[in-house]
Amino acid sequence: MWEKNILITGGAGFIGSHLVRLMVNKYPTYRIICLDKLTYAGNLKNLTDVDNAPNYAFVKADIVDAEAMKSVFAEYEISDVIHLAAESHVDRSIEGPMEFVMTNVVGTVNLLQVAKDSWKGDDHVFHHVSTDEVYGSLGEDGLFEETTAYDPRSPYSSSKASSDHFVRAFHHTYGLPIKISNCSNNYGSHQFPEKLIPLMINNIVNNKPLPIYGKGENIRDWLWVNDHASAIETIFSKGRIGESYNVGGLNEWTNIDLVKYLCRLLDKKLNRAEGESEKLITYVTDRAGHDMRYAIDASKIEAELNWKPSLKFEEGLEITVDWYLKNTEWTNEITSGSYRDYYDTMYQNR
Repeated sequence: MWEKNILITGGAGFIGSHLVRLMVNKYPTYRIICLDKLTYAGNLKNLTDVDNAPNYAFVKADIVDAEAMKSVFAEYEISDVIHLAAESHVDRSIEGPMEFVMTNVVGTVNLLQVAKDSWKGDDHVFHHVSTDEVYGSLGEDGLFEETTAYDPRSPYSSSKASSDHFVRAFHHTYGLPIKISNCSNNYGSHQFPEKLIPLMINNIVNNKPLPIYGKGENIRDWLWVNDHASAIETIFSKGRIGESYNVGGLNEWTNIDLVKYLCRLLDKKLNRAEGESEKLITYVTDRAGHDMRYAIDASKIEAELNWKPSLKFEEGLEITVDWYLKNTEWTNEITSGSYRDYYDTMYQNR
């Protein structure tokens, strides 16, 4: 019945939910199977607008459970995988690295093994979505290229680097048709408020302190999540087998400059006096092993696949701020944990 049965792991998370919605709407002849463990960062309310789409299905499962992955591949006749499921917060990895090893390394290898055993022929794709953090830290100059040597510095980036290597190993050893993308920091709607931008928006709105690591001089390249979802779809559908593609926003900001910009933007939108929100900025002890600068060279994906960001950062950031201001109930449910009741109501007895 379906031309393809595409498994999107981590599909109820921040980036995954944007990708699932894109794929469901763009490919009505493909069945999109969203798989998520529904940890603290997975939220099915992110996907209510595709809940009843005929080409959408949801599966609650853990990629660390090899038998569960075998069952999903068999039941849904999985033809392709876009793999986003991951533990992704650096601070959490410093506090508890083993969970990152299990999900990001063992879980990825489970998926690779099941795909290898299930697929015959070349009409398949295993697209592994990774991070620019695997490359380490840049100085004042230079950009991460696809050929940049890996130099991960945190338990999180080390686990992602390991998973990248396993994906390539399954391609070179077993001929598994793989693609890899490494992306810079994402921002946009539906992001769990432990991340910098939604955390700052939420704290500014609620007049809470704005914690900044060190002096706030660390530099990140920011990409709108809808542009990242578009890049993943483009790589999945048009990218070359066995290749890696860096995805970036061409948009570097120091953390402190970004937070001050958010303060000014929200002061206007909340009708506060200019400079009012900046008073909330609080400098805290720097993160252990905090990388100074990330910046992506995205020339390969632009030249080969004709992809580039669609929005300037200031445009995307205003869209993002407006979404959080209009969806305070979503943020309140996330911070209280009550969003987890949605799964029990919608899926537990299906």
